[in-house]
Amino acid sequence: MRIEEIMEHLPHRYPFLLVDRVTEIEKGKSIKGYKNVSINEPFFQGHFPNKPIMPGVLIIEALAQLSGILGFVTVERKPSDGVLQYLAGSSKVRFKRPVVPGDRLCLEAEYVSGKRGIWKFDCRALVDGDVVCVAEILTAEREV
Repeated sequence: MRIEEIMEHLPHRYPFLLVDRVTEIEKGKSIKGYKNVSINEPFFQGHFPNKPIMPGVLIIEALAQLSGILGFVTVERKPSDGVLQYLAGSSKVRFKRPVVPGDRLCLEAEYVSGKRGIWKFDCRALVDGDVVCVAEILTAEREV
């Protein structure tokens, strides 16, 4: 899934669209994608000026966006249908190492369960095959 199709499944836009490509997707099961981390990202100006590190909350947001795409594909809906996937929660979050400019942040999410429009995913982010973050992500599907 290239950026044009990603933008059909997510309402986010620059500078908050944090998924550059979806490389694998299995409806109702799992999804993989990535975010290329560039020194040109606006958050690096202040986080941190002399030691640029991608904020952990943005790694969580990237995982939530990827999970939202899987949710949309699974129910065969898009934001243009009047529905959004909101980040509803995160738990069991652990950061293993910093993500820095030049890294390719590989994102993975596996569907765990769903009930009444609340979806649970097991997620992880990797750089060069090393896990940099793990999290359990909840999304909520809501009409807008």
